[in-house]
Amino acid sequence: MQTERLLLRGFVPGDVDALVALDSDPEVMFHITGGRATSREEIEREVLPAFIAGGYWAAEERVTGDFVGWFHLRPPDDPELGYRLRRASWGRGYATEGSRALIDYAFAHGAARVHAETMVAHVASRRVMEKAGMREVRRFRADWPDRIPGDELGDVEYAITREEWLARTHDLE
Repeated sequence: MQTERLLLRGFVPGDVDALVALDSDPEVMFHITGGRATSREEIEREVLPAFIAGGYWAAEERVTGDFVGWFHLRPPDDPELGYRLRRASWGRGYATEGSRALIDYAFAHGAARVHAETMVAHVASRRVMEKAGMREVRRFRADWPDRIPGDELGDVEYAITREEWLARTHDLE
């Protein structure tokens, strides 16, 4: 799948180094594990095989071929959107661009709704969801395995329905 600036493709075994580098950045991992890296062994044994199995897309810059990060849209019956990008790719609109493409993909393939979750304190991720056309639908408390600064504020779910997506699509024309 292609967007204006991104190529979203399936994962392959050769992506292990890019995933290790991504998950070794404490700032990238801050809102996930509090900054703790994912070990290479865990990426090779668990993460990459799950990504290859489906529902995950490696994101590359179309012009340079540089690894930007990844997106997921799974499972197909009630798709949840997610993303993780390299710090060098933050603030460039890639998360919004990839998210919009996957939302369009989900609705083109029959989804009735797409949702995403993040910590209330993760303002940048929430802003991506809003810019992708999603709206806040509920606040809740998830059971995180790691204590993360800001997790005391809870978590938030954003969503967009097919009807909202169609209205937004028509507004853009």
